[in-house]
Amino acid sequence: MALAIFDLDNTLLAGDSDYLWGQFLGEIGVVDRASYEQQNAQFYEDYKEGRLDIMAFLAFSLKPLSQHPRSTLDAWHSRFMREKIEPLITPAAEQLIDRHRSAGDTLMIITATNAFVTAPIAERLGIPHLIATEPEQAGDRYTGAVAGVPSFREGKVTRLEAWLGAHGASLHEAWFYSDSHNDLPLLERVTHPVAVDPDRQLADYARAEGWPIISLRGDAPVEPDA
Repeated sequence: MALAIFDLDNTLLAGDSDYLWGQFLGEIGVVDRASYEQQNAQFYEDYKEGRLDIMAFLAFSLKPLSQHPRSTLDAWHSRFMREKIEPLITPAAEQLIDRHRSAGDTLMIITATNAFVTAPIAERLGIPHLIATEPEQAGDRYTGAVAGVPSFREGKVTRLEAWLGAHGASLHEAWFYSDSHNDLPLLERVTHPVAVDPDRQLADYARAEGWPIISLRGDAPVEPDA
């Protein structure tokens, strides 16, 4: 069985769950909306430009998790799923997942977004394996810190290699789907790298390397440059 690995934000989802979670917290009054959205937007711009300080961003984004009990966070997340995430799941994305599932591939999401935000999304998509940035916990509360290596840029490779070792698996004939040039360290490691609705930097790189470029924004996967 081959691994079919998917980035989440702006790949399987037609939007960014991490950014939207921050917006959602502002909308429901958990954080100061104006100042939080300003910082959130700046971090998002840094991410798109490839200059994100991941530890600074995580200190910012994980802090609200540490300020509320898990039961409250889970209730907010259920509403977040209904209002923000469900509209971002396209038929084309679900068809692509089903294609790999039917082929007997092992399905995995690997994302820099934290596991609190992303684990319910992976479950909704029927993807059993998730590598995400892990928020540190003390008992049943989040601390606001990070546990282990964030799964961002080269950290995705580090975390995946640990997973492969623990599961006796390999990247032989593996697929990886991503929208972002930040994922080039992992895209370059797999047999089948695929650019999905890519940013400009990844689109240019994919064309130069002859990688497929597809879109998951409609009712069925579109492959303009496959």
